[in-house]
Amino acid sequence: MRIVVKLGTSTLAHSTGLLNIRRVEEICKVISDIKNAGDEVIMVSSGAIGMGVGKLSLKSRPDDIPTKQAAAAVGQCELMYTYDKLFSEYNHTVAQILITSEDLQNEQRHQNFNNTLNRLLELGALPILNENDTVTTEELGIGDNDTLAAIVAKSVKADILVLFSDIDGLYTSDPHKCSDAKLISYVDKIDENITAIAGGSGTILGTGGMVTKLNAARICMDCGCDMIITNGANPASLYDIVKGKEIGTKFSGK
Repeated sequence: MRIVVKLGTSTLAHSTGLLNIRRVEEICKVISDIKNAGDEVIMVSSGAIGMGVGKLSLKSRPDDIPTKQAAAAVGQCELMYTYDKLFSEYNHTVAQILITSEDLQNEQRHQNFNNTLNRLLELGALPILNENDTVTTEELGIGDNDTLAAIVAKSVKADILVLFSDIDGLYTSDPHKCSDAKLISYVDKIDENITAIAGGSGTILGTGGMVTKLNAARICMDCGCDMIITNGANPASLYDIVKGKEIGTKFSGK
């Protein structure tokens, strides 16, 4: 299988913005094991700005673009250092790719991106992607890593996109507010009812939310790629996802 795994800030970091060391170590172990079994994995990793916030001892995620970009520059270093160190323990080589919307919208640059990504997979490397937050702005950027992950999944003809989040999946209502909210395990069509369920943005340190995840699902379903939303607090669930077991919410691309 060719799998794209998107890791949200809430999965990678504590509410302080500092790295959730135990969880990140488990994520790297599980993904290494899945690669050892012969599957191809591409990671789309959030967390650079959130970790930069913690590293710079800022009180909250900044609102102004220069400080966001400064936090991203600091946080991206720590993030990739951590991935390189942990994956090296399992004899896997990581490759960092930072992209902007231009790299996806310009035909030649998009082709170059695809060529590089596919060659890295052929060489057995583990590509780790993120939007280049140090140079992009909200007005010119892709906007969120859910969308980026879906675009990547479409570009590389992935079998499945897994969005690790701070929620178990798509619910009938907000489970943080409604005790009777029920998990929707399977979606084969995004209609008005599904769209109405989506709320606003996600955590304070992150940028995503259910709206961006539904947009990502549309991209995946339109190109025949399955997408699953599940809780990143349990990285080992990736084993069950690869085996085709029912985990989280599955948006069927078939």
